[in-house]
Amino acid sequence: MNWWESPDGEIRVLIAPDKGTSGSDAGQLLSLRHPKSGTAANYLFINDGLHELQWFKKSHTSWFLGEYVCEDGSLYLSTPVDPVFIMLPIFEDARMKKRDDPGKFRQLDEILYIDGYPGYQHLLPVLENSMSVVCEVKDIGSTKFFRLDDSKVIAWLCAKVDRLKKTLLTLDKNYAAQDDKHTLAEVVSILGEYLRDKPWVELLCSHLRLDLQDLTRKADDHSSPVPDSGLQFSIQENGGAESTGKKSAKIVRPGKKVKIEKDSHNIKDMFSRATRSKTKTT
Repeated sequence: MNWWESPDGEIRVLIAPDKGTSGSDAGQLLSLRHPKSGTAANYLFINDGLHELQWFKKSHTSWFLGEYVCEDGSLYLSTPVDPVFIMLPIFEDARMKKRDDPGKFRQLDEILYIDGYPGYQHLLPVLENSMSVVCEVKDIGSTKFFRLDDSKVIAWLCAKVDRLKKTLLTLDKNYAAQDDKHTLAEVVSILGEYLRDKPWVELLCSHLRLDLQDLTRKADDHSSPVPDSGLQFSIQENGGAESTGKKSAKIVRPGKKVKIEKDSHNIKDMFSRATRSKTKTT
């Protein structure tokens, strides 16, 4: 756990992985587009892995940090996310597909040049292998060119559905008791938090023979923020869901989005121990 004090005195507490023996640096906080909404969101890139940031706040809580007390008991938690989810809308736009035309092959550094979002450049070293799973790749000399492939994306999403479904069945016996189609809809609803409705949610529902309108209604039923919930799901590279609490599994959305950081920052500089001349008290 680390904490950081901003110039205006605001304290932020973050639980994140240590760089460890295999870490190449102290990590970077990156501002990237959320794959569903397209709005700016914070992500942590550390140990060649991408993490999304969740925000938690319970009433009547404080932090004891070193020799002083932080009245705001909120918490930022980093959870791993498969970078393919984050990159799908970027690669979808980059191929410039029109009707039956499959689109263009493009180089990675060209695809990752997003005006106002320099953070994508930090992901270049890990995306060549990650995006090969959902892209056609052509080697011309020593240069690789990528183009998103719909059939590969659907196959990848179906693998995610299968793995996440198995995880849900182990998290809560209620999933094992309910109709298989209902569980499948719950799984797609979770994945839908990271996917554009068009084309991916629609194509996935069509492939799985699910009713998209019914799925949308289920998502709306779970749209109310639950800031005190003991469980949050993280879509990881293994396609499963990771629980951060012990309560029965429920599909929830974060009660509050994390604040946006401009560009990228060194995590070591941001989350160093705050020093104060006087001890704060509540």
